[in-house]
Amino acid sequence: MGASIFPVSVKLFRAAADSLRMIVTTTAFAAARSRAHGPTAELWHAVELHRHPSEVDGACELTLCGSLARVSTEQPWPVVTRDVCPSCVTLAR
Repeated sequence: MGASIFPVSVKLFRAAADSLRMIVTTTAFAAARSRAHGPTAELWHAVELHRHPSEVDGACELTLCGSLARVSTEQPWPVVTRDVCPSCVTLAR
């Protein structure tokens, strides 16, 4: 599977009495390929993953730049090609 391992941070919050609540935050990106539309060429985009990559394999997701693209877990992000969305490159940093 080409998606990278999730960097994870855990935050503990005190609730009532002795109970603790945990929130796990992750930031991982997957590559996604958009379709050509009119004068717009196919591009590779970044999709922020909020679940395991196996759950989004082949699904269309909203990219960082706001377009829809099909996630490819075989292609790691950042993609090492020329046809990459410049907005997604900037936003994924």
